[in-house]
Amino acid sequence: MPSSAVRTYSDPEDYVAGIRQGTYELTVTERGRFTAKLTRIDLHRLWMQRFFDNLPRVSHIAGWGGRAVISFRIQPGPSLLRSGVEMQPDHLFRLSDGRSFYQRSSGFACYGCMSLPIADMVSVGAAIAGCDLTPPADTLIVTPPPSALARLQRLHAAAAHLAEAAPEIIANPDAAYGLEQALIEAMVGCLGNNEAREDSVAQRQHELIMRRFRRVLEENPDQPLYIPELCKAIGVSERTLRVCCREQLGVGPKRYLLFRRLHLARRALRMGLPDTTTVTEIATRYGFWHFGRFAGEYQSLFAEPPSSTLYRPAE
Repeated sequence: MPSSAVRTYSDPEDYVAGIRQGTYELTVTERGRFTAKLTRIDLHRLWMQRFFDNLPRVSHIAGWGGRAVISFRIQPGPSLLRSGVEMQPDHLFRLSDGRSFYQRSSGFACYGCMSLPIADMVSVGAAIAGCDLTPPADTLIVTPPPSALARLQRLHAAAAHLAEAAPEIIANPDAAYGLEQALIEAMVGCLGNNEAREDSVAQRQHELIMRRFRRVLEENPDQPLYIPELCKAIGVSERTLRVCCREQLGVGPKRYLLFRRLHLARRALRMGLPDTTTVTEIATRYGFWHFGRFAGEYQSLFAEPPSSTLYRPAE
């Protein structure tokens, strides 16, 4: 049955847990009070989401397999990059099937996505535009005609408005079918026979390095990692790793690893029991040996001392 949901969040982990399809890990990289809004709409075959989050951050996104996905900005704003490539307001990104990637923002980010089962996307591409819309092996950046993109953005925004103001309309199967067909037509109108460019050879090589970087992180989730070990495991020089991280994460590998460990510590503090858990224990677990520096870095990023996170009453 068609359905929709509109949620607001004050915690990054709660936010990514609500995202439909895929596995998200979000690392906030600057201090501030985090706020986010997620709109999810599931029609009969088409799924769509709208994302808003307010702080600079790095996200790792994986698990899109089985569906053909497009992504685009829903309003201009600070830089928003996917695998180091800027998401321009006049572009659509056609994502490859099941390929993971990093996305980073330098401030508030507003973007949307839509997806269909791959067989459905191929079918409607052939029927409506006479073109092959099988997901590409590597991400394609499409520049649609301005009128076609504007129509898609209007329909996407109108569906989000219904989800917020009149969700019963989306829940009606007949109304949902009509909305779905309009969105599909607008999407294919943006994708069919338009200029597209693939990621460059260098870009694909950098993505491969960052997938290896990610694999090492996932294999060592609770251990502090250091640059010599990373470079050896990935098979690249420190300079190359630094270039790739700055391109795709916006920070060098050392700084990103610090952010990651701080977020892991915060998760452990939120889950800890004040009677049996100590800040020192958590800090030590994630490789912090200078406790004063840990407390300072933690407060700088999360705007509260680690003890406040640990002793906050359950909501």
